[in-house]
Amino acid sequence: MDGFFTLGRLFLFLGIFFILLGLLFIFGSKIPHIGRLPGDIYIKRDGFVFYFPIATSILISLLLTLLFYIIGRR
Repeated sequence: MDGFFTLGRLFLFLGIFFILLGLLFIFGSKIPHIGRLPGDIYIKRDGFVFYFPIATSILISLLLTLLFYIIGRR
């Protein structure tokens, strides 16, 4: 029975994660400066566009690390 409890919690957390990810896709363009931070690499030339959001990735990583640290302290 313990296996079903663990599997149920996993599905619950995955569901919450996908809901939050979906909301980020829907409302992400309305968050100011995300994706256009200083440190993001953007190169545009004739017929070629290269975009690598280094600073945005680091910011999101820090926020998720803080969130998981707070959740995991229980």
